[in-house]
Amino acid sequence: MKKKIGLVLIICFTVVFTIFNVSCGRSSGGGMSHMESVQVGFEGGGTQADNVSSGESLDAEEPVISVYVTSMKKVVDMQMEEYIAGVVAGEMYNSWDKEALKAQAVLARTFTYDFLSSKNSKYKNADISTDITEAQAYDESNINDAVREAVKETRGQVLMRGGDYVKAWFHSNSGGKTTMAHVGLNYADENPSYIVSVASPENAKNSQNFTWSQTFAKTDILNALRKMGVAVASVSSVKVGERSADGRAITLIIGGKEVNANTLRLNIGSTKMKSTWITNIKIYGNNVTFSGRGYGHGVGMSQWGAKVMAESGKKYDDILMHYFKNTELKKLYN
Repeated sequence: MKKKIGLVLIICFTVVFTIFNVSCGRSSGGGMSHMESVQVGFEGGGTQADNVSSGESLDAEEPVISVYVTSMKKVVDMQMEEYIAGVVAGEMYNSWDKEALKAQAVLARTFTYDFLSSKNSKYKNADISTDITEAQAYDESNINDAVREAVKETRGQVLMRGGDYVKAWFHSNSGGKTTMAHVGLNYADENPSYIVSVASPENAKNSQNFTWSQTFAKTDILNALRKMGVAVASVSSVKVGERSADGRAITLIIGGKEVNANTLRLNIGSTKMKSTWITNIKIYGNNVTFSGRGYGHGVGMSQWGAKVMAESGKKYDDILMHYFKNTELKKLYN
Protein backbone atom coordinates (compact mmCIF):
# COMPACT_ATOMS: atom_id res chain seq x y z
CA MET A 1 0.00 0.00 0.00
CA LYS A 2 2.94 2.35 0.67
CA LYS A 3 3.79 2.05 -3.04
CA LYS A 4 0.16 2.58 -4.04
CA ILE A 5 -0.16 5.66 -1.85
CA GLY A 6 3.18 6.92 -3.17
CA LEU A 7 1.92 6.72 -6.75
CA VAL A 8 -1.25 8.52 -5.78
CA LEU A 9 0.66 11.30 -4.06
CA ILE A 10 3.08 11.70 -6.97
CA ILE A 11 0.14 12.09 -9.34
CA CYS A 12 -1.11 14.86 -7.05
CA PHE A 13 1.68 17.10 -8.40
CA THR A 14 -0.47 17.64 -11.48
CA VAL A 15 -3.28 19.37 -9.60
CA VAL A 16 -4.35 22.54 -11.36
CA PHE A 17 -5.59 25.27 -9.05
CA THR A 18 -7.11 28.66 -9.68
CA ILE A 19 -7.73 31.87 -7.84
CA PHE A 20 -10.58 30.39 -5.82
CA ASN A 21 -10.15 29.83 -2.08
CA VAL A 22 -7.88 26.81 -2.64
CA SER A 23 -4.53 26.05 -1.06
CA CYS A 24 -2.00 23.25 -1.40
CA GLY A 25 -0.43 21.43 1.54
CA ARG A 26 2.10 18.80 2.55
CA SER A 27 1.00 15.26 3.24
CA SER A 28 2.49 13.60 6.28
CA GLY A 29 2.82 10.39 4.32
CA GLY A 30 6.31 11.27 3.11
CA GLY A 31 7.23 13.52 0.20
CA MET A 32 5.30 16.46 -1.16
CA SER A 33 1.71 16.16 -2.25
CA HIS A 34 -0.32 18.95 -3.81
CA MET A 35 -3.88 18.51 -2.63
CA GLU A 36 -6.91 20.66 -3.21
CA SER A 37 -8.03 22.22 0.05
CA VAL A 38 -10.38 24.78 1.46
CA GLN A 39 -9.73 26.45 4.82
CA VAL A 40 -12.83 25.79 6.89
CA GLY A 41 -13.90 28.41 9.40
CA PHE A 42 -13.80 27.69 13.11
CA GLU A 43 -16.97 26.99 15.09
CA GLY A 44 -18.86 26.49 11.84
CA GLY A 45 -18.18 29.90 10.31
CA GLY A 46 -16.61 30.02 6.86
CA THR A 47 -16.65 27.84 3.78
CA GLN A 48 -19.01 24.88 3.80
CA ALA A 49 -17.09 21.65 3.47
CA ASP A 50 -19.71 20.32 1.03
CA ASN A 51 -18.06 22.64 -1.50
CA VAL A 52 -14.51 21.58 -0.72
CA SER A 53 -13.90 20.57 -4.35
CA SER A 54 -14.73 24.08 -5.61
CA GLY A 55 -15.21 22.69 -9.09
CA GLU A 56 -11.54 21.79 -9.46
CA SER A 57 -10.45 18.48 -10.94
CA LEU A 58 -7.90 16.22 -9.29
CA ASP A 59 -5.79 13.71 -11.18
CA ALA A 60 -5.16 11.48 -8.17
CA GLU A 61 -7.04 8.20 -8.14
CA GLU A 62 -8.75 6.50 -5.24
CA PRO A 63 -6.27 3.97 -3.83
CA VAL A 64 -6.80 0.26 -3.37
CA ILE A 65 -5.73 -1.05 0.02
CA SER A 66 -5.10 -4.55 1.30
CA VAL A 67 -7.25 -5.18 4.38
CA TYR A 68 -6.95 -8.16 6.67
CA VAL A 69 -10.58 -8.97 7.53
CA THR A 70 -10.63 -10.74 10.88
CA SER A 71 -14.04 -12.36 10.32
CA MET A 72 -12.77 -13.94 7.09
CA LYS A 73 -9.21 -14.50 8.30
CA LYS A 74 -7.77 -13.33 5.03
CA VAL A 75 -6.50 -10.25 3.19
CA VAL A 76 -8.98 -8.58 0.86
CA ASP A 77 -8.16 -5.79 -1.60
CA MET A 78 -10.65 -2.92 -1.28
CA GLN A 79 -11.18 0.50 -2.73
CA MET A 80 -10.47 3.07 -0.03
CA GLU A 81 -14.08 4.32 0.03
CA GLU A 82 -15.43 0.79 0.33
CA TYR A 83 -13.28 0.26 3.41
CA ILE A 84 -14.32 3.62 4.91
CA ALA A 85 -18.01 2.70 4.55
CA GLY A 86 -17.44 -0.46 6.58
CA VAL A 87 -15.59 1.51 9.25
CA VAL A 88 -18.32 4.14 9.58
CA ALA A 89 -20.91 1.36 9.87
CA GLY A 90 -18.80 -0.30 12.54
CA GLU A 91 -18.10 2.83 14.58
CA MET A 92 -21.41 4.75 14.54
CA TYR A 93 -25.12 3.92 14.50
CA ASN A 94 -26.23 3.91 10.86
CA SER A 95 -29.57 5.48 11.84
CA TRP A 96 -27.95 8.72 13.01
CA ASP A 97 -28.16 12.03 11.17
CA LYS A 98 -26.10 12.00 7.99
CA GLU A 99 -23.98 14.99 9.04
CA ALA A 100 -22.76 13.04 12.06
CA LEU A 101 -22.01 10.07 9.81
CA LYS A 102 -20.11 12.38 7.46
CA ALA A 103 -17.98 13.68 10.32
CA GLN A 104 -17.23 10.06 11.28
CA ALA A 105 -16.34 9.27 7.66
CA VAL A 106 -13.77 12.06 7.52
CA LEU A 107 -12.19 10.90 10.77
CA ALA A 108 -12.16 7.28 9.58
CA ARG A 109 -10.42 8.29 6.34
CA THR A 110 -7.98 10.53 8.20
CA PHE A 111 -7.09 7.74 10.64
CA THR A 112 -6.57 5.35 7.74
CA TYR A 113 -4.23 7.66 5.82
CA ASP A 114 -2.28 8.42 8.99
CA PHE A 115 -1.95 4.69 9.71
CA LEU A 116 -0.87 3.86 6.15
CA SER A 117 1.75 6.59 6.12
CA SER A 118 3.29 5.86 9.51
CA LYS A 119 2.60 2.27 10.59
CA ASN A 120 2.66 -1.32 9.38
CA SER A 121 -0.09 -3.83 9.95
CA LYS A 122 0.80 -6.81 12.10
CA TYR A 123 -0.92 -9.02 9.52
CA LYS A 124 1.20 -10.35 6.67
CA ASN A 125 0.58 -8.76 3.26
CA ALA A 126 -1.96 -6.34 4.74
CA ASP A 127 -1.86 -2.55 4.83
CA ILE A 128 -4.42 -2.35 7.65
CA SER A 129 -6.92 -4.65 9.33
CA THR A 130 -10.37 -4.78 10.88
CA ASP A 131 -8.78 -5.78 14.19
CA ILE A 132 -9.84 -3.08 16.68
CA THR A 133 -6.66 -3.60 18.69
CA GLU A 134 -4.76 -2.35 15.63
CA ALA A 135 -7.08 -0.02 13.79
CA GLN A 136 -10.81 0.68 13.52
CA ALA A 137 -14.02 -1.30 13.90
CA TYR A 138 -15.49 -2.60 10.63
CA ASP A 139 -18.98 -3.93 9.96
CA GLU A 140 -19.94 -4.38 6.33
CA SER A 141 -23.34 -5.77 7.34
CA ASN A 142 -24.38 -2.40 8.83
CA ILE A 143 -23.71 -0.39 5.68
CA ASN A 144 -26.97 1.25 4.58
CA ASP A 145 -27.95 4.10 2.25
CA ALA A 146 -27.20 6.74 4.90
CA VAL A 147 -23.68 5.42 5.40
CA ARG A 148 -23.08 5.18 1.65
CA GLU A 149 -24.26 8.75 1.14
CA ALA A 150 -22.12 10.04 4.02
CA VAL A 151 -19.03 8.40 2.56
CA LYS A 152 -19.84 9.53 -0.98
CA GLU A 153 -20.44 13.15 0.05
CA THR A 154 -17.08 13.31 1.85
CA ARG A 155 -15.21 11.29 -0.75
CA GLY A 156 -11.45 11.73 -0.52
CA GLN A 157 -11.61 14.23 2.35
CA VAL A 158 -9.28 14.15 5.34
CA LEU A 159 -8.70 16.49 8.27
CA MET A 160 -5.27 18.10 8.50
CA ARG A 161 -3.26 20.63 10.46
CA GLY A 162 -0.06 22.15 9.13
CA GLY A 163 0.27 19.55 6.39
CA ASP A 164 -0.11 16.60 8.78
CA TYR A 165 -3.07 14.30 9.29
CA VAL A 166 -4.70 15.05 12.63
CA LYS A 167 -4.89 12.42 15.31
CA ALA A 168 -8.46 11.38 14.52
CA TRP A 169 -9.48 10.63 18.09
CA PHE A 170 -13.13 10.13 19.00
CA HIS A 171 -15.13 8.58 21.80
CA SER A 172 -18.74 7.75 22.59
CA ASN A 173 -19.83 10.35 25.17
CA SER A 174 -17.79 13.19 26.67
CA GLY A 175 -20.05 13.70 29.68
CA GLY A 176 -20.51 17.29 28.51
CA LYS A 177 -16.87 18.31 28.05
CA THR A 178 -13.90 16.85 26.19
CA THR A 179 -10.39 16.63 27.59
CA MET A 180 -6.74 16.88 26.60
CA ALA A 181 -4.79 13.97 25.09
CA HIS A 182 -2.42 13.51 28.03
CA VAL A 183 -5.41 13.31 30.38
CA GLY A 184 -7.68 10.95 28.45
CA LEU A 185 -5.09 8.85 26.65
CA ASN A 186 -1.86 9.12 28.67
CA TYR A 187 -0.50 10.67 25.47
CA ALA A 188 3.23 11.06 26.05
CA ASP A 189 4.02 13.48 23.22
CA GLU A 190 3.16 17.16 23.29
CA ASN A 191 -0.59 17.69 23.22
CA PRO A 192 -1.62 18.58 19.64
CA SER A 193 -2.56 22.25 19.46
CA TYR A 194 -5.89 21.40 17.81
CA ILE A 195 -6.97 19.27 20.79
CA VAL A 196 -8.46 21.44 23.52
CA SER A 197 -11.10 20.86 26.17
CA VAL A 198 -14.44 22.03 24.74
CA ALA A 199 -18.06 21.92 25.84
CA SER A 200 -20.05 19.19 24.12
CA PRO A 201 -23.86 19.35 23.78
CA GLU A 202 -24.86 15.86 24.92
CA ASN A 203 -26.62 15.49 28.25
CA ALA A 204 -28.54 12.92 30.29
CA LYS A 205 -31.68 13.36 28.19
CA ASN A 206 -30.30 13.33 24.65
CA SER A 207 -27.56 10.69 24.95
CA GLN A 208 -26.66 7.32 26.40
CA ASN A 209 -24.06 6.78 29.14
CA PHE A 210 -23.90 10.46 30.05
CA THR A 211 -23.72 9.17 33.61
CA TRP A 212 -22.83 5.70 34.83
CA SER A 213 -22.31 3.64 37.96
CA GLN A 214 -20.45 0.37 38.36
CA THR A 215 -19.77 -1.82 41.37
CA PHE A 216 -16.54 -3.83 41.55
CA ALA A 217 -15.53 -6.49 44.03
CA LYS A 218 -12.40 -5.52 45.91
CA THR A 219 -10.76 -8.64 44.49
CA ASP A 220 -11.37 -7.30 40.96
CA ILE A 221 -9.56 -4.10 41.88
CA LEU A 222 -6.68 -6.04 43.42
CA ASN A 223 -6.38 -8.18 40.28
CA ALA A 224 -6.32 -5.07 38.08
CA LEU A 225 -3.61 -3.55 40.25
CA ARG A 226 -1.54 -6.73 40.01
CA LYS A 227 -1.71 -6.51 36.21
CA MET A 228 -0.31 -3.00 36.58
CA GLY A 229 2.50 -4.27 38.81
CA VAL A 230 1.08 -2.53 41.86
CA ALA A 231 0.81 -4.38 45.17
CA VAL A 232 -1.43 -3.15 47.98
CA ALA A 233 -2.28 -4.93 51.19
CA SER A 234 -5.99 -4.20 50.89
CA VAL A 235 -8.52 -1.94 49.23
CA SER A 236 -9.23 -0.17 52.49
CA SER A 237 -9.60 3.24 50.86
CA VAL A 238 -10.16 4.58 47.35
CA LYS A 239 -10.13 8.25 46.39
CA VAL A 240 -9.24 10.52 43.52
CA GLY A 241 -5.70 11.84 43.72
CA GLU A 242 -5.00 14.34 40.94
CA ARG A 243 -7.76 15.78 38.75
CA SER A 244 -7.53 17.55 35.41
CA ALA A 245 -8.89 21.05 34.93
CA ASP A 246 -12.01 19.56 33.31
CA GLY A 247 -12.68 17.23 36.23
CA ARG A 248 -11.30 13.88 35.14
CA ALA A 249 -9.26 11.72 37.49
CA ILE A 250 -5.62 11.57 36.48
CA THR A 251 -4.68 9.40 39.44
CA LEU A 252 -6.49 7.33 42.05
CA ILE A 253 -5.16 6.52 45.51
CA ILE A 254 -6.03 2.93 46.42
CA GLY A 255 -4.91 1.43 49.69
CA GLY A 256 -2.40 4.24 50.03
CA LYS A 257 -0.86 3.70 46.54
CA GLU A 258 -1.31 6.32 43.81
CA VAL A 259 -2.02 4.79 40.39
CA ASN A 260 -2.84 6.12 36.94
CA ALA A 261 -6.61 6.26 36.46
CA ASN A 262 -6.53 5.49 32.72
CA THR A 263 -4.35 2.45 33.24
CA LEU A 264 -6.61 1.14 35.98
CA ARG A 265 -9.66 1.65 33.76
CA LEU A 266 -8.11 -0.39 30.96
CA ASN A 267 -7.07 -3.19 33.31
CA ILE A 268 -10.34 -3.44 35.21
CA GLY A 269 -12.48 -3.16 32.06
CA SER A 270 -13.15 -0.02 30.04
CA THR A 271 -16.74 -1.07 29.32
CA LYS A 272 -17.36 -1.27 33.07
CA MET A 273 -15.44 1.76 34.30
CA LYS A 274 -16.75 3.78 31.41
CA SER A 275 -14.55 6.85 31.90
CA THR A 276 -12.13 8.51 34.29
CA TRP A 277 -14.55 11.37 34.94
CA ILE A 278 -15.32 9.94 38.38
CA THR A 279 -17.87 11.84 40.44
CA ASN A 280 -18.27 9.55 43.45
CA ILE A 281 -16.63 6.52 45.07
CA LYS A 282 -18.36 4.46 47.75
CA ILE A 283 -16.90 1.53 49.66
CA TYR A 284 -19.18 -0.92 51.44
CA GLY A 285 -18.20 -4.39 52.58
CA ASN A 286 -16.19 -6.17 49.91
CA ASN A 287 -17.35 -3.88 47.11
CA VAL A 288 -16.46 -0.48 45.67
CA THR A 289 -18.93 1.52 43.57
CA PHE A 290 -17.62 4.12 41.13
CA SER A 291 -19.97 6.70 39.60
CA GLY A 292 -19.03 8.98 36.75
CA ARG A 293 -19.83 10.82 33.54
CA GLY A 294 -19.30 9.97 29.89
CA TYR A 295 -18.09 6.90 28.03
CA GLY A 296 -14.62 6.64 26.57
CA HIS A 297 -11.37 8.56 26.82
CA GLY A 298 -12.99 11.94 26.19
CA VAL A 299 -10.45 13.16 23.59
CA GLY A 300 -11.42 14.59 20.20
CA MET A 301 -14.93 14.16 18.81
CA SER A 302 -17.75 12.99 21.02
CA GLN A 303 -20.00 10.80 18.87
CA TRP A 304 -23.10 11.65 20.90
CA GLY A 305 -22.11 15.29 20.79
CA ALA A 306 -21.79 15.05 17.00
CA LYS A 307 -25.26 13.50 16.83
CA VAL A 308 -26.81 16.34 18.86
CA MET A 309 -25.01 18.97 16.78
CA ALA A 310 -26.17 17.34 13.53
CA GLU A 311 -29.77 17.19 14.76
CA SER A 312 -29.60 20.89 15.60
CA GLY A 313 -28.64 21.72 12.00
CA LYS A 314 -24.85 21.78 12.15
CA LYS A 315 -22.95 20.47 9.14
CA TYR A 316 -20.14 17.96 9.36
CA ASP A 317 -17.47 20.61 8.99
CA ASP A 318 -19.05 22.56 11.86
CA ILE A 319 -18.84 19.42 13.97
CA LEU A 320 -15.24 18.65 13.08
CA MET A 321 -14.07 22.22 13.61
CA HIS A 322 -15.72 22.29 17.03
CA TYR A 323 -13.72 19.32 18.26
CA PHE A 324 -10.52 19.86 16.24
CA LYS A 325 -9.54 23.52 16.38
CA ASN A 326 -7.76 25.41 13.59
CA THR A 327 -7.71 22.44 11.24
CA GLU A 328 -8.64 22.17 7.56
CA LEU A 329 -10.36 19.71 5.28
CA LYS A 330 -8.36 18.56 2.27
CA LYS A 331 -9.54 16.49 -0.66
CA LEU A 332 -7.01 13.91 -1.81
CA TYR A 333 -8.85 12.62 -4.87
CA ASN A 334 -12.14 12.99 -6.74
